[in-house]
Amino acid sequence: MQIETSSLPEKESSPPSLETSNQWTFLTNHTHVLVGLARDPGLTVRELALLVGITERSVQRILSDLEASGVIQKSKEGRRNHYKLNLKYQLRHPLESSHRLSELLETLK
Repeated sequence: MQIETSSLPEKESSPPSLETSNQWTFLTNHTHVLVGLARDPGLTVRELALLVGITERSVQRILSDLEASGVIQKSKEGRRNHYKLNLKYQLRHPLESSHRLSELLETLK
């Protein structure tokens, strides 16, 4: 399939804010949290919530999901949590099951 580039809108200098645009995104909040942790494994729940644009409670639920599934491992460093990502984790959906988490994050980091 070929896309005619002349019919595509001009590229904006920065992406629109989700708070003001009310638009959907291609990736889930689980993926957004993983991308944030891949960039900085020491982010707090509050920092992740601000980064992703969701509540702290939602981030806590996502972190629990990811930890229970073996995608991340949480450890304490002083008073803060530190997250280690299981980059060998096999993606679960049948469309992506031949890929690992490392492949996904490599394109998004």
